[in-house]
Amino acid sequence: MRDQFWNQVKSKYRLGTLIHGSVEHHAPFGIFVNFGDDSIRGIVQITDFVDSGDMTPAIYPDIGSPIGAVLVGYTEDDRNQVWLSVKPSILQKALVSLKLPAPSARA
Repeated sequence: MRDQFWNQVKSKYRLGTLIHGSVEHHAPFGIFVNFGDDSIRGIVQITDFVDSGDMTPAIYPDIGSPIGAVLVGYTEDDRNQVWLSVKPSILQKALVSLKLPAPSARA
């Protein structure tokens, strides 16, 4: 039964996709995100906020504020959580797929 649940979650919420929601709760280890699905919620761990430097709970986004995050994993247990990241480098990859033109030969 759990496998079926997680298979449905994975087909609906694919890795690398951008999720829009709102900050639901603060915890010392990260924030919880509500994205409108009562069966699952997101978590952004404190290590998934910044590419470098220090993140602290004091600078978490406010509860109720909108947030966009990239789905980076699944807990696959009874907590029914998906892992999210708001690191700039991860958001950039989700928002922009860089397709560089092939270099042209110069005569």
